[in-house]
Amino acid sequence: MAFKGQQVSRVPVPERTSTSYSQILKSSSLIGGAQGIGLLLGMVRTKFAAVLIGPLGVGLAGNYLAIQGLVSTVAGLGIQSSAVRDVAEAVGREDREAIGRTILTLRRICWLTGLVGMLAMMALAGLLSRWTFGSDDHALEVAALGVVILLGNISGGQTALIQGMRRIGDLAKLNIVAALASTLITIGCYLWLGLRGIVPAMLLMAVVQLAASWHFARRVPVPAVRMSWWASLGASSGMIRLGLVFMWSALITALVAYLTRALITQQIDLEAVGIFGAAFSLSAMFVGFVLGAMGADYYPRLTAVASDRAAVNRLVNEQTEIGLLLAVPGLLATLSLAPWIIRLFYTDAFLPAAELLQWFVLGCLGRVISWPLGFVMLALGKGRWFFATETTFSLLHLALIALGLFVLGIEGVAVAFFVLYIACTLGVYWVAHRLTD
Repeated sequence: MAFKGQQVSRVPVPERTSTSYSQILKSSSLIGGAQGIGLLLGMVRTKFAAVLIGPLGVGLAGNYLAIQGLVSTVAGLGIQSSAVRDVAEAVGREDREAIGRTILTLRRICWLTGLVGMLAMMALAGLLSRWTFGSDDHALEVAALGVVILLGNISGGQTALIQGMRRIGDLAKLNIVAALASTLITIGCYLWLGLRGIVPAMLLMAVVQLAASWHFARRVPVPAVRMSWWASLGASSGMIRLGLVFMWSALITALVAYLTRALITQQIDLEAVGIFGAAFSLSAMFVGFVLGAMGADYYPRLTAVASDRAAVNRLVNEQTEIGLLLAVPGLLATLSLAPWIIRLFYTDAFLPAAELLQWFVLGCLGRVISWPLGFVMLALGKGRWFFATETTFSLLHLALIALGLFVLGIEGVAVAFFVLYIACTLGVYWVAHRLTD
């Protein structure tokens, strides 16, 4: 896609033909190939983590990731997600000036919010350590994660640019580079430092992710525009308004993840967090592969046809069909072979995770079905509907987790996930049908 001497190609409107399916399959296979490589590397990374740092280390790493994810979500203001929509819209209008202003605004705001997030993490490190672990023992490590937030915010902005421009090939390459670097860094740090290598590994991975995203973002031809910082702040208002909807969705999800791990840590122990994390990570790894393969091109395409309700319905139906075709065989295999899979990716110390994995896999089927439907609200600009559904189901999830943990122990957390996605699938289907009917 070029801007000098060429017009920006218009995003095609999907039709009920083999062309639309082939486009979905083409982008899905491209990103899916990268996700597949990432999945294999993730398996290697997971196995080394299980052997080198055990359930205790996996639980500790999960808690650090939950803290970092929670603060990163607030710091990012959802801009990295809303910017995909803004960039895709500008490209669809063939408006070179709007493209340049949107991208410059995105980059500046990501720097600014990243700095604020880093300082907030450092200031709140002691408090977060006490809330999570019951003491200040991990405050220094939590403070160091502030740097991860800054670097992650900047690289997230670059990735949003690449996705909004629909440079699917570059996005696939970026995913491969990040997965390979993460694997090498994680193994090296765990071999060298053991449990003390968890935070250094997170820092180094953030550096590599930033370098890789910057490299691919620089290859995108962006129209040069003159714009003051004040103008960028003003232009960011619309991006932030939609971003706050994304942020709330991600925030409440991150909050549930954080509170889940904190509850397990305080009511059971860190090893139980490791067991939970092993099962949840395996289920999320597979379904993330499927949704990641579909999602890179789906949201920009859905946004581009948002004014045509019939086209929206066709695209959602096609995406759901493809998702089920990709996901069901793997989900059934995981459901049947859960104990063997736990031994393969972890060690015998993690075998209690097998029962949890089966419940998580059942929930993931509902996640695959509800996922394409959820984007309808965003593509149509129905932020209030999205806010309401995300809030309702996240609060339901948290209540189910607390009840399940009290009644069934650690297995109750997985049962809660399954029950949640039964309700979520039915609820999101009703909302999407109401908005597009």
